Order: sequence, then C-alpha cells, then structure tokens
Amino acid sequence: MFKSDLLKNKTIIITGGGSGLGKSMAMRFGELGANLVLTSRRQEVLDGAAQEINDKTGAEILTVPTDIRHSDQVGEMVNKAVDKFGNIDGLLNNAAGNFISPTENLSENAFRTIIDIVLVGTFNCTQAAGKAMKESDGGVILNIITTYAFTGSGYVVPSACAKGGVLAMTRSLAVEWAKYGIRTNAIAPGPFPTKGAWKRLVPPGLNIEKKMMERVPLKRFGEHDELANLASYLMADESGYMNGEVITMDGGEWLKGAGQFNALEKMPNLAWKAMALARRKKK
Repeated sequence: MFKSDLLKNKTIIITGGGSGLGKSMAMRFGELGANLVLTSRRQEVLDGAAQEINDKTGAEILTVPTDIRHSDQVGEMVNKAVDKFGNIDGLLNNAAGNFISPTENLSENAFRTIIDIVLVGTFNCTQAAGKAMKESDGGVILNIITTYAFTGSGYVVPSACAKGGVLAMTRSLAVEWAKYGIRTNAIAPGPFPTKGAWKRLVPPGLNIEKKMMERVPLKRFGEHDELANLASYLMADESGYMNGEVITMDGGEWLKGAGQFNALEKMPNLAWKAMALARRKKK
C-alpha cells in the first residue's frame, strides 16, 4: 500500500504502545521504517511488544515505562527519546482508560481517573513532545479520540468528556502550533476489538457484541491494519497539508446512530452490578 520507507528515519512516540491498537499502529510504523518510542505503565508489557515488533520489522525501539498522568515522568520519557534518536518527529496519543457505568453510580474518583489519563495525560505528552518538535523542524501530533467525542454518549460520560477535550485540543493546537511546523490531527475510530477494552466495554452473555456490529452499516468491526494504515499516512510527509482534521473510521456507525453506547439503556441492573464487581476485583 505504501512505499516501504514511508516513515524512514522518523522517530515516533506511541503512548499505550505495549498492547492493543497502540501496538498494532507501532508495528506498522516500524514496517515503514520509523524509530519507535513505546510507552505504557508496565515494563514487561513494553518488553514483550518491543520484542515482537523488532522480530517482525527490525525497527529500532526505545521502551520507557511512563505514567502519562505525571508530567515529570512524561518529560523524562521525551528527554530519553531525544537523547537516543536526536529528535521527535511524531507523537501518537493513544493511551486511554474507559469503562461503562450509569453516570449516577460514578464516584468523583472514577470520573477523575479517566480525565487524568485521557485528557491530562494527552496534554502532558503533547506539551512535552511539542516543545521538542518546536526546537527541531516541527512534527506531527496524532490523537486517537472517539466518535462520541463529538456526538456524546450515555454510560461513558467520563470518557466522552475527556475525548471531547482532546478533540478541542487537536483543533486549537492545529492553529496555534502550525507556525512551528507542527501538524495536529485526530482519528475517531469506531469499534475495533482489543482484548483489554472489550472486557471493560462489552458485557458478557447479553449478545451486546452482535448488537454493536448491527449498528455498523458495513456489518463488521474494524481491522487493526486499517487503522494502522490511516495513522501511517497521517504521520507521513505525504499528508503535509492535513492539519486540524478529524477522520472518522467507523464503517458509518455514527451516521446510523450517534452515541456509541446509548443502546446500553436496555442493560439489566444485575449486569451493571456484575460489571462493577468485576472492576473492583481487578483493583
């Protein structure tokens, strides 16, 4: 699909790069010649992802365990990336947190946890990487949001608020930082199954997965390679006139019915209690 050297010699930071969609996008960047900086909170997850990506692509990879909620850790991660590779050409803000819950059952701490990871964490990474890009030849910031960032959705209010903030940040910085040669764009994916997110967002035993697929006009879920290819294009110089754009990749789902999780209105109370109990056990 692309030239094999599309991202050659570009250094790209991927938050949440140790698993799921982050790992899939990192894999594609590596196949296209990029140097990779993978971050997440657990070193063992990063080590496994780095080994897998290196085995398949030969990419040069730096792993830095980082809690993006803390600006000092983010600053240290960016400094390590610059020390190793000399500059930063791209930042993929992919790390996120989410779970489903009736809003009246949320604690302040639950709400704040999602805001801190998604909105504050994205700001911390964007500011630190942006400063490094400003000192070089600019770069690309790519944010992974959601369709309900612009439509809203019930039962994921903390995530909707946080992702809506990231969308506003994307468009704001597209104007403010363009003078530094920094382009800022976003992708709003629809349902792309991943092991971790699916556990938190798709209740078992209620046929929810089938109903989710029926909401998509194309009648299927997204493939990781499809998202990875779009992200690669937006990271490349070939998309150099795209700035402040949000590309939806959801098979037409939001056009058919806005609010990705609104259908959970029909979920029985016992199922909500089971999901809440599972979250508490995980802690």
